[in-house]
Amino acid sequence: MAAFEKTESGKRLSRYMADAYLNLHTRAQQGAFVVWIAINVPAELFLGFDNVVYGVPESHAAMNAGKGLGVVQCEKAERLGYSMDLCSYARIDIGCVADGGKDSPSFGLPRPDLLVSNNNNCSLLVKWFDVHHREMGVPHFIIDVPFCYEPQQQKDRAYIVSQFKDLIKTIETMSGQRFDMDKARQAVAHTSEGVAHWKRFLGFAKNRPSGITAFDSFVQMAPFLIARGTESFAAHYRLLADETGQRVAEGRFPVPSEKYRLFWDNIAPWHQLRDMSAGLEALGANIVGATYTSCIGSIEGSFDIYPYDGGDPLEFCARTQNCYICPHGLGLRSRAMRQAVESLQIDGIVFASNRSCKPYSITQLDQQRLMQDAFGVPAVMVEVDHADARKYSREATFTRIEALLEAIDARRAA
Repeated sequence: MAAFEKTESGKRLSRYMADAYLNLHTRAQQGAFVVWIAINVPAELFLGFDNVVYGVPESHAAMNAGKGLGVVQCEKAERLGYSMDLCSYARIDIGCVADGGKDSPSFGLPRPDLLVSNNNNCSLLVKWFDVHHREMGVPHFIIDVPFCYEPQQQKDRAYIVSQFKDLIKTIETMSGQRFDMDKARQAVAHTSEGVAHWKRFLGFAKNRPSGITAFDSFVQMAPFLIARGTESFAAHYRLLADETGQRVAEGRFPVPSEKYRLFWDNIAPWHQLRDMSAGLEALGANIVGATYTSCIGSIEGSFDIYPYDGGDPLEFCARTQNCYICPHGLGLRSRAMRQAVESLQIDGIVFASNRSCKPYSITQLDQQRLMQDAFGVPAVMVEVDHADARKYSREATFTRIEALLEAIDARRAA
């Protein structure tokens, strides 16, 4: 099977995404209170209200890039005076908003009533959302999440929970709606169920050959960004895991001639998913896992699921605020990556130095050195940008990946 063949779950995802954006616009037109959020803001809290909806500019930007519109939208922002060195997600979003969603596959996002960002994944997000705050005159609520060199401390968790409570009060005041803790608890339960199925889906990478590619997981993570807390979220990932398990049982693998099992570190290059997937398959290589998707539903220093016990949803959301990689110190990053390398029987690691994501990329040289010298795992660094195709060279990327495969062969022959 070709690595880019669209499965039933892929077709279902396309319909799911189209319906999600249509529903967002429809409810906004019908008077719902609209919030724009950064990806790790706990969306489940908004489901504690009767009529609050949320849009995610980062996810919308990734969709634009995946549809080949990243450069088009970036150039709009650059013509407004924004530097090409800024995050391409921010440039895509700012460019798209500037002309009312023109060229966007979803006609942009509905105008927000409130902006909610945080500073643990990327400090640029605060400045990015501040652009909309100034241009639209929309209030901007910032959640301050402490960086973690060690597992989260109770005092930090209490500090985060206090901000969640302030956010809830803010929405109650602005929207005239009352927050229902039981609804939020149910939303967190739906998310937790969906993430359990997500981990089951990722687990098929342990098969040899792998039952998935990292490119599958990159694409399929979209509902986690735009539909957390819903029954449909849990149902989608249950069907995804079930279908993937059936394909493995039938001996249907994305890279049947898998010779090299690789691991990817950083955000996906959305504009290159199909070409890179096919190019790797031609080399007998499969990127079977990635930090970007493995960390979903986890806590710092591990890629294992952090289960919800049915208790206080604010406490749980606060505990999982640092599930993404960016706010982790090198020790925590290395611990989780080594766990993945051993669990997935990884032959080599591709570190993608991302020009648009400095927080993700800043420790990669040290991480690469550690993986090679301390753990004996061959690794290579490639240069990409997750959404701006102008900052990507296919020739340079595959030259380095082929060098990695040669290093793996040499290690095996030793």
